[in-house]
Amino acid sequence: MKAFILLLAVLFYASPIHAQHNEISSAQITFEFPSKKVKGSIAGFESQSKINWEEPSKSLFKGSVDVATLDTNNGLRNWSLRSSRYFNAKTYSKISFASKRIQQEGNLWKVAGELTIKGITKPFDIEFEHMNNKLVGTGTLYSSDFDIKIKKNREDNVVKVKLELELVQ
Repeated sequence: MKAFILLLAVLFYASPIHAQHNEISSAQITFEFPSKKVKGSIAGFESQSKINWEEPSKSLFKGSVDVATLDTNNGLRNWSLRSSRYFNAKTYSKISFASKRIQQEGNLWKVAGELTIKGITKPFDIEFEHMNNKLVGTGTLYSSDFDIKIKKNREDNVVKVKLELELVQ
């Protein structure tokens, strides 16, 4: 009987160890072009991410979104942004990200990776905070680096991105 209780105790206490890995079940991704005072969202999220809470450097953040879902609450603007002049959704249907380096500093996860928009890949950093069953992160990019020129000056093409990643329980 003691052996059985010991076995149950080992199984019970071992199970949280396996629970220290998560996947991302869904995401809410929003963006803002401050120079144009335009806010929006993008959906069609797909993820191959694996999160290792005990060894963050062994985690992987990898996913994509569907350009055709880009939404600024203005149909004409959405159509224009999806056109070949800007995002070219017909030719480049996905925006993708893959992490290269992950560091944890307290409750913050600093994720450095590569973002691909319109077939152009550039470094992109996201800083996530672990909140309840989510990772909430922010990053900044310049649309002109991806051949999406909204304004003439690079600094006027800044885009602030916010990601809310829901974790699988």
